[in-house]
Amino acid sequence: MDLSIIYVNWNSLNYLRECIASVYEYTRDIEFEIIVVDNASPEGGVDDLKLEFPEVVIIKSPVNLGFAGANNVGFKHAQGKCILFLNPDMKVLNPAINIMYRNLQLLPDAGIVGCKMYHGDLTVQTNSIMKFPGILNQVLQFEAVRLRWPSFPLWNIGPLFSNDTRPAKSEVITGACMMMRREVFEKVGMFNEEYFMYAEDFDLCWKITKAGYTNYFVGEGHIIHYGGGSSPREWQTIMKTKADVRLVVNFRGRFYAAFFRAALAMNAAVRLTIATLLSKIGRGVKGKQSSQLTALKYRAILKTLLFPSGGSHQPPSVQGNSTLPSAKNA
Repeated sequence: MDLSIIYVNWNSLNYLRECIASVYEYTRDIEFEIIVVDNASPEGGVDDLKLEFPEVVIIKSPVNLGFAGANNVGFKHAQGKCILFLNPDMKVLNPAINIMYRNLQLLPDAGIVGCKMYHGDLTVQTNSIMKFPGILNQVLQFEAVRLRWPSFPLWNIGPLFSNDTRPAKSEVITGACMMMRREVFEKVGMFNEEYFMYAEDFDLCWKITKAGYTNYFVGEGHIIHYGGGSSPREWQTIMKTKADVRLVVNFRGRFYAAFFRAALAMNAAVRLTIATLLSKIGRGVKGKQSSQLTALKYRAILKTLLFPSGGSHQPPSVQGNSTLPSAKNA
């Protein structure tokens, strides 16, 4: 078996059907299998996939294992020499899987290979490739600035907008679409299940880099990443903030992490103040609504950084249920 494609599903069946169909449409001359790990989705219905795609292997977890845990379960059932971890809320637009697979074979030092992702409106998704988090690149993370100077070393997203078809080195490949050799994944200990959701892709990329491999971005491959809404935005923000701090503790130490937390808190306080003012004096309904959403985001970040033990581990949408969303950017 050349390739195992692993999905983790949580209430994303409509997206998943479209994604699997697009994989079959564009992937040729590779022997591959598709494994779906259902993370105890409340909506159920995962068995219906067999009616449309009888070859798909379905693994149903009785509890939500998180993104990292469920992908590790899928890997343990995989037969492929190479592994592709793919979010369900994706749609393949061209032979992206063949392109990633070909480059993986041609690059002996390759750790993870990823491709270019787009939003639903076909604008480039700038988190297709990322840098390891640090104080400066987090505090200075303004999307307008990143897009104006994409090749600036703090974020280095220039390859996303280049016509160069050669593989480009990248510190981090997003966990929404990661292809690697199975022996590399095994060598670094698979996904770290300490992270329930978010940051496990950074953790994996870091471990792979430390093991002497290089992660590559291949701009020829194109995939839409819709980014679902299976959990509330505030809960997503809280989970991501906690995961980012844990990641920095693990790889940069508690001393650096203390400064990282303080810098992020000050940054969140400043941005919250500005967004709150703009929401009151901004022109137009859309402008005020945008500022209000920004204020809610940074209020959640600030609260999480100042009171890290507060808040529920479950998203409000499923309180009382033992499940949690598993899609990376759901």
